[in-house]
Amino acid sequence: MSWWSTVIGGALGFMIGGPLGAMLGVAFAGNFSKRRSNSGFNANFSPGNQQRVQAAFFSGVFSVMGYISKVDGKVSKSEIVLAQQVMQHMQLSEEMIQVAKDLFNQGKQADFKLDEVLEQFRVETHRRTHLIRMFLEIQIQAAYADGIFDNSEHNALKAIAQKLHFPIHELENLIQQFAASKSGSKQTSVEDAYKILGAEESLDDKEIKRAYRRLLAQHHPDKLVAKGLPEEMQKLANEKTQEIISAYEVIKKHRGMR
Repeated sequence: MSWWSTVIGGALGFMIGGPLGAMLGVAFAGNFSKRRSNSGFNANFSPGNQQRVQAAFFSGVFSVMGYISKVDGKVSKSEIVLAQQVMQHMQLSEEMIQVAKDLFNQGKQADFKLDEVLEQFRVETHRRTHLIRMFLEIQIQAAYADGIFDNSEHNALKAIAQKLHFPIHELENLIQQFAASKSGSKQTSVEDAYKILGAEESLDDKEIKRAYRRLLAQHHPDKLVAKGLPEEMQKLANEKTQEIISAYEVIKKHRGMR
């Protein structure tokens, strides 16, 4: 049973508790007030349960996305559209989109408890680096939504990464990789391909191949889902994987690698 089916079944945000559970509970109650919830303890949702991790990831992604959209002082139409596109891109059901929008709106509020949300997110996901990386990649996408990546958004992402104990230099690599992948060119340039792989042109062929395989392993959809990525977000991981493969093919052709 998926985490969403469990929520629909009555467990609500109470299955994870804390600020993430509270926001999920508010979002659910606000959209489906006729449904009943069970706020009692359920041993099936003890820390480490995959459905619990998935619920925390979903709640964290969309609420922090709302926070990112507001950090420059305003929420642009393009940022709202981007959030909606991400939701639709995941092929979420109408019910899930309504809950995601509510979480996004909660993240925009002045009293949004970012530090508490991030700390719970880190604990609920068991500090799994692959999940945290995917979380940050989605937030980077949100920061770029209006076409402008300013200092306030950059600083906010660095603060979020620090709170999640994610290395800042790796965050900067993710930002460069995203910028290269969205350069606007129909065909990925060799320069951008290296950035997408997070690899220096000075590396030899073996090192390039090693960097490619490491990056591919970090974004393997099945592995991410097994670690707690909601299945609804698997499409994003699939697309990232294809992006990595395409960049590697560009480099292989340029170098004459086999």
